[in-house]
Amino acid sequence: MQELKILYLYPDILELYGDFGNIQVLKYRLEKRGINAIIDSYSIGDESPDFCSYDLIFAGGGADQEQSILAKDLIKYKENIQEAINNGIFFLLICGAYQLFGKYYKDVNGDIIPGLEIFDYYTEAINDRKKRCIGNIVIDVTLDNIKTKVIGFENHGGQTFNITNPFGQVIVGNGNKFGDTEEGFFLENVIATYLHGPLLSKNPDLTDFIIKYCLEKKYNQNINLEPLDDTFENLCRKQLIDKFCSSNK
Repeated sequence: MQELKILYLYPDILELYGDFGNIQVLKYRLEKRGINAIIDSYSIGDESPDFCSYDLIFAGGGADQEQSILAKDLIKYKENIQEAINNGIFFLLICGAYQLFGKYYKDVNGDIIPGLEIFDYYTEAINDRKKRCIGNIVIDVTLDNIKTKVIGFENHGGQTFNITNPFGQVIVGNGNKFGDTEEGFFLENVIATYLHGPLLSKNPDLTDFIIKYCLEKKYNQNINLEPLDDTFENLCRKQLIDKFCSSNK
């Protein structure tokens, strides 16, 4: 039986707007295909993980206070995380986790939370706590040379700059900063995004893109995923996309 090992980082700290749902969706779509999902979690005080021993690393969103707490712990694993990324391990990073993999996050008080500096982007919060990029969001992305729409929910005061490889182009919503045309950060084995919701429950094609990548890397062969019946999911997606896009006109 095929299997994938998934590491869920800081589930007790980084879990805003249903981010745990991403783990549930991955597990569901793997097991529907007869693929075993091994899911481990790591948080402060746990035994140190070896990031390179996993197929997929997931981390969700958190507020400024949570980020400042775990940033001091996460930095201990910078070299191991960099090695895992260099080795092609897939990382899915949502909101706060997205920010922490950049150079730094400057909060509303002007205090700097150091990032891992894995990537060159950085994030600075707006001084006005009430001013946030918030609401439903739709972006155009390209996965395996196929264009598709990805939908989610954004809620962030941080404005992320110096993005060289965006995840997608904004159709509805703000993206990396107020009124931006770009959302998130994307490399072959890294998706970093502000989209909550949870992200994967609303985007089965994206989930399968990640699963396919991880299986092909693990088993060093081309993988054709068994199709699942996504009729209901796709009907819901169409309704949401139509609603979000029409309200943006």
